[in-house]
Amino acid sequence: MAGKRITQETFDDVVQENISEFDMEPEEALNDAIQQFESQGVDLNNIIRAVPGTGGETGGQHEVLQALHSVQQALERSSLDEMAECLDTFGKLCRRDFASRHLAAEKSAYGTVLGSCTRLLGDKPRLLIGLQALGTLLDGQPDLLDPEGQRLLVEVLTRNSSDANLCIAATRAVRHACLKHEQNRQDMVRLGVLRLLTSAIANHVHEADLVKEASGALRVMTFDDDIRVPFGRAHDHARLIVTENDGLKIIIEAAKGFTGNLSVLSELCATLGRLAVRNEFCQDVVDLGGLNFLVALLADCINHRELVRQVLGVLRNIAGNDEVKDAIVSAGGTDLIVLAMNQHLGSPQVCEQGCAALAMFALRKPENAKVIMEGGGALVALQAMKAHAGDVSVQKQVCGLMRNMVVRNPHFCQLILELGAESLISQALSTHEDCGDLAKAALRDLGCKVELRELWTGKKGDLAR
Repeated sequence: MAGKRITQETFDDVVQENISEFDMEPEEALNDAIQQFESQGVDLNNIIRAVPGTGGETGGQHEVLQALHSVQQALERSSLDEMAECLDTFGKLCRRDFASRHLAAEKSAYGTVLGSCTRLLGDKPRLLIGLQALGTLLDGQPDLLDPEGQRLLVEVLTRNSSDANLCIAATRAVRHACLKHEQNRQDMVRLGVLRLLTSAIANHVHEADLVKEASGALRVMTFDDDIRVPFGRAHDHARLIVTENDGLKIIIEAAKGFTGNLSVLSELCATLGRLAVRNEFCQDVVDLGGLNFLVALLADCINHRELVRQVLGVLRNIAGNDEVKDAIVSAGGTDLIVLAMNQHLGSPQVCEQGCAALAMFALRKPENAKVIMEGGGALVALQAMKAHAGDVSVQKQVCGLMRNMVVRNPHFCQLILELGAESLISQALSTHEDCGDLAKAALRDLGCKVELRELWTGKKGDLAR
């Protein structure tokens, strides 16, 4: 249940009351106010925990509001130098924390910053500062973006496609505006942002920051994370990125150019995995050389946990295609996944993705299950299950893997049971409610005793008409 909320003014009034009425020092008054509200169950995440007028703040206002006022004055006077300087200060203050951005937004900061960017459209150096401030303000506040702001961002990306810095700033603003906001995503897609983002990657293959930012923005377009809408268009957006904007080829080719930049590679792999939403797209990854690249990347960078996790995620997703499963196994992917899991056994994220990938390889593929078994896949999966007994995601993936391993290879049952599978799966079943179906299926197919509840008997009866 969400905590109670208060306004910044209410919080500041209590702090000021502590100072004036109870003769507290500013720091003591601040700490007392925080303690009071937290004891009442108030969520202070949107509150600036500082005393206005101290610590560099002037005029009884928080510093971010002082900076916003300066931007407003500069905009009214159309003083471009002053506007850029004030926007820079304002942006830095907003980057401090969400509370500063939230307070600024409540005081009409969005309209002021957007108006400043519009005024600075013909001045690239100053426009860059304005876009950076706009992107920061939108971070965590995507509802602020309106149609005028959407058009501005698209215009900047269109008119300044050769300017990497402006594209980075505009792309970051797009990403912040579309995260957890389905309507913004759909609006931006209609305005052509997918073409602009894929083109930014293709046209700036040596600009690491832009490639990383554009890849992240593309990935956000494939999210379905806005709880306010019953369903989104994540699948459609992924399809458009691939079929109309050549997204798979662009991302794979870009990744080949950043073999020494692990953070960019992680970003590109994360996005690549989000695009494998159709059987033919999974095959396209192989045909474009993506599988060979991923296997080589996993072998070369096996010590780098985050990159390993992302590569495993891609392999898991493209293995939705039965022919691709066989191609991954033939390329030595199974042995590398087992090696990666052994290397990063302490990481639940790597273990989850590794087990999920192996489970996909084994699904409907008894020969692949044999390769996994002989390569130590069952053993490392059960070790992961033991190491991360409290992580429901790991438990579910291992249960799925065990089931897929034996359902068409019953002769593996005894070998897996000798590794201690029954007790580990039974523990997951009793500990994690979400593991129920997968754990019971694994125990059943391993030949273990398990209570299966009959939800519907199929008996005839009267039906209400």
